[in-house]
Amino acid sequence: MSQIRLATTQDDILKCRSAIQALRPQLTDELYQDAIVQTLADHRQLIFIEENNEAAAIAVFETGYNLFRGKYIYIDDLSTLPVYRGKGYAGQLLDWIFEYAQKEQFNQVHLDSGVADARSDAHRLYLNKRFQIASLHFVAKV
Repeated sequence: MSQIRLATTQDDILKCRSAIQALRPQLTDELYQDAIVQTLADHRQLIFIEENNEAAAIAVFETGYNLFRGKYIYIDDLSTLPVYRGKGYAGQLLDWIFEYAQKEQFNQVHLDSGVADARSDAHRLYLNKRFQIASLHFVAKV
């Protein structure tokens, strides 16, 4: 199993840029720093697996409490650089989040995933990791 680290330094955050941009290509190099600072300031954490001095895979998750979920974790982003896919890194990050959730006594772990054909491998992983399809997610742009 690879070592999973919490991104706590500027160097760590920069190492994660390519893996985040693989999932979020709209975050250009110019936008990345401000976006990640705002994201991490809002009860979120960034974890990663490093290989060859870069983040091979990342996860961004938030912690919170609400009336419906109780104490929960929501995974905003889970991404592996294409060259490192198939090594089990995303599954290791999910396992780390589940262990963290148990240790910190969170009730649930949530995530949303798009339904395009390209997401089939991700969906298989989520189902194998005990996620259930529990709702539809609606969005209204304003």
